[in-house]
Amino acid sequence: MQTMQKETHLTGKDLMNMVQLRPQDIGKYAIVPGPKERLEALVKKLQNPVKNFSFMEYTMYTGQFENTRITSINGGRFSADTAITTEILCNAQAGIMIRIGSCGALREDIKVGDLIVADSAIRGEGVTPYYVDKNFKTEASRDLTKELLETAKEAGLNVHLGKVWSTDAILRETREHVGNAIAQGAIAVDMVSSVFLTICQLYKIPAAVLLAVSDNVITGEMGFLNTDYYMAEGAMVGISLNLVKKLVEQHSVVK
Repeated sequence: MQTMQKETHLTGKDLMNMVQLRPQDIGKYAIVPGPKERLEALVKKLQNPVKNFSFMEYTMYTGQFENTRITSINGGRFSADTAITTEILCNAQAGIMIRIGSCGALREDIKVGDLIVADSAIRGEGVTPYYVDKNFKTEASRDLTKELLETAKEAGLNVHLGKVWSTDAILRETREHVGNAIAQGAIAVDMVSSVFLTICQLYKIPAAVLLAVSDNVITGEMGFLNTDYYMAEGAMVGISLNLVKKLVEQHSVVK
């Protein structure tokens, strides 16, 4: 039988070295959108953004927002690429990480264009079983999530706090699987949150997740072209930056 010479073939630190990223190159705060379009909207709000690296379809920038260094990267749309970018940020020693993404609602009263703040996640994807066992509880930072919830409410949109179910199988959101997630307390579904939060937990980095509701799985409403959804998407950028500003002003220590 062949035996590997190294314990792990490729690590997050290896990835960081491959893109020539050093801890001193990034800010304490990392805001992590999924697609490039959301990244570009955020980078426009930063002063003097510097491109840390561009590798395949992923690009990282670090710039200033009101004299605070902030790093941002299009962190991925799916669980596998989210794991890669999250590992890079964790190994580069980001201090606080905020994910801004989209989701489907699992409650009829949650509307397209509302916001979800995730306090925990159900791991329905295929990445985290390689990191943790089935009894591991994936949770967001309590302190950071509390601050995020308050900041999101100040934006004037409807905001809901709860558990998010993450799954790779977007075309298998069937009654059976959706019902099982709801029975476990999920109020929304995405493809990313459980991976992002689990890896951040393992590295002991405070992390929080803010999601714009793009569709409703219960009613069948598809809102990807809905103006309310795009308004919520745009609001997330401002909310995440306002959260950083608030944390800096308060000199908050989050866990």
